[in-house]
Amino acid sequence: MFLDAIQRKIEPDPGVFPWSAPLFRWLERLEFNSQVTFLVGENGSGKSTLLEGLAAGMNAVVTGGADVDRDESLATARRFAAGYRFSRRDKPRARLFVRAEDLFGFVRRVGRDMAGLAEMERQLGESVRGDYGRKLAMGAVRGQRRALAEVYGDDPDAQSHGETFLNLLEKRLVPEGLYFLDEPEAPLSPLRILSLISLLKQVVTEGGQLIIATHSPILMAFPDAEILLFEGDRLTPTPYEELDHVRLTRAFLNDPQSYLRRL
Repeated sequence: MFLDAIQRKIEPDPGVFPWSAPLFRWLERLEFNSQVTFLVGENGSGKSTLLEGLAAGMNAVVTGGADVDRDESLATARRFAAGYRFSRRDKPRARLFVRAEDLFGFVRRVGRDMAGLAEMERQLGESVRGDYGRKLAMGAVRGQRRALAEVYGDDPDAQSHGETFLNLLEKRLVPEGLYFLDEPEAPLSPLRILSLISLLKQVVTEGGQLIIATHSPILMAFPDAEILLFEGDRLTPTPYEELDHVRLTRAFLNDPQSYLRRL
């Protein structure tokens, strides 16, 4: 556990978002009681706003994007973070905020960098005179390209989005880290979500803390996790079996046609 709680330190301005949302207008204190916390609720309930605010308050690195302080999409998150005191128990080895779209953008940049290095190596082979100088220059460029390939594969774009997402998470989730994941199930099949759970269990075993916004009933079943349900102006710890996400999914799978007939 690295983040214990947040406590309001300013009087909120109800005319400015996020304080204009009832939940955040009345959220004085929030405690974290498990290594894994799920933020669950309907679209627009405030899950991502809270997650981004927590990430900003803990100075997390945005995977594949700009720093929290410079990311234009996180202006509200910075405003939220400035309104709370963050109670820290210990210092994590890593602090990471992960959005699927950021990771895919990062993969594209890595692919372009590797292609550029390969082209540079080719040009050096044709333009540099002298075997020693050519080998030295080409070796330095080849070493950079190989270092990227060892981490991200020879062709990062060749994998599916789900495979790429899981591969990058495996590389970036180091032991004793604090991680904020925004709907990590989005690019994953149900089977791959189980692979994600296995990866996250390893993170917990190695002393990590995870705060995750999700819609996935599969992911919410993570052992010993705390589930915080967003409902209007309330944020309530809720047992897995009492979640509408779980009840509706179970009922639909038991009799899909009864729901489809109503549409």
